[in-house]
Amino acid sequence: MSTFERYLTLWVGLCIVLGIALGHFFPGFFHAVGSAEIAKVNLPVAVLIWLMIIPMLAKIDFAALAGVKQHWRGIGVTLLINWAVKPFSMALLGWLFVGWLFEPYLPADQINSYIAGLILLAAAPCTAMVFVWSNLADGEPHFTLSQVALNDVIMVFAFAPIVGLLLGLSAITVPWETLLLSVVLYIVVPVVIAQVVRRAALGSGEGALKALLARLQPISLVALLTTLVLLFGFQGEQILAQPLIIAMLAVPIVIQVYFNSGLAYLLNRAAGEAHCVAAPSALIGASNFFELAVAAAISLFGFDSGAALATVVGVLIEVPVMLSVVRIVNSTRDWYESGIAKDRRAAVGSQL
Repeated sequence: MSTFERYLTLWVGLCIVLGIALGHFFPGFFHAVGSAEIAKVNLPVAVLIWLMIIPMLAKIDFAALAGVKQHWRGIGVTLLINWAVKPFSMALLGWLFVGWLFEPYLPADQINSYIAGLILLAAAPCTAMVFVWSNLADGEPHFTLSQVALNDVIMVFAFAPIVGLLLGLSAITVPWETLLLSVVLYIVVPVVIAQVVRRAALGSGEGALKALLARLQPISLVALLTTLVLLFGFQGEQILAQPLIIAMLAVPIVIQVYFNSGLAYLLNRAAGEAHCVAAPSALIGASNFFELAVAAAISLFGFDSGAALATVVGVLIEVPVMLSVVRIVNSTRDWYESGIAKDRRAAVGSQL
C-alpha cells in the first residue's frame, strides 16, 4: 500500500470534518450541487462514482465470469444475508433502539417514521460502491460483479414486498425511475466504459493495462474522498442542527452493518469459501443502496419526514463504517485462511 492508502482512515476523518464545515459556511454551493439530479440521482456524485469504480471494472475479463459458479457457497451466503436477514434484523434493531431505548429522547410523532426509514435502507442492498470496498479488500472482481447484478435483478421484484411486509403497508410506491436510472448510471455505463478502456489498453499488451490501472488507482481514492466531502456537505446544516438525533439513528445502522458483515464473513468461512470471496460477500451483505432508500422514503413519507432523515444518516455513515469493515476483513485474513486450511486437512484426514 502507498503512504496515501495507509492513512486512508485519517483522510476520511478529515474529509468528514471538511464536508460539515463547508456545508455550514457555503450552503448555497452545496444546495446547487445537490440539486443537480435526475429522479433523485445526483449527477456529480454519479460522475465521482464512475471515477471510483471504472479502474476496478477494467480488471474484469467477461470471459472469466463463467467461473463464478464455483463460488456457489459465497453466492448463497450473500443472498441469504441480503434478503433473508438484513431487512428483518434492521426492523428488530429499529424497534429496539428507536422504538424503545431512545424513544424518550426522540420526537414522538416521528418514531414510526424513523423505523420505516431504517427498514427502507436495509431492504436495498448496495450496488456501485461495493466495487470500491471489494477492491480495497482484494475481493474477487468477477464474483463482486455477478453479485451486484444478481442483487439488482432481485431488487426489482423483492424490494416492494419486503418493505410492505415490514411496514405493514398494502402498497409500496417504488421509485422506479430512481432504481432503473441508478442501475444504468452506476453499473451499465461504467461497465461499458471500463471494458472499452480495458480493450484499448490490452491492444498494447498486458503490461499497458497494468500500468494504466496503477495510474488510475489514486484517482479512484481521490474521487472516494471527494464524494465523502460532498455527502457530508449536503447535510452539514442538518448535522449541526440536530446532532443528537442523527447520532441515535446511527446506532442501529452501525450495529446492523457489523452484524451482517460479520455473519456473512463467518458463514463463508464455515462453508470453506476463499477469502477473496468472503470479503466482498461480507461487504455486499452490509452496505446499502442509499439512493433508492432516500428516494423511496421521500416518495412514501415526504421530504421532511423522519424516514427521509433516517435514510440520509445511512448515507452519511456508509463510507467511514464500510472502510472500517474493509480494515477488519483485511486484518483477519490470516485467521480466516488458517481456519480454511485446517478444515481441509481435517477433511483429507477423514477420507484417509
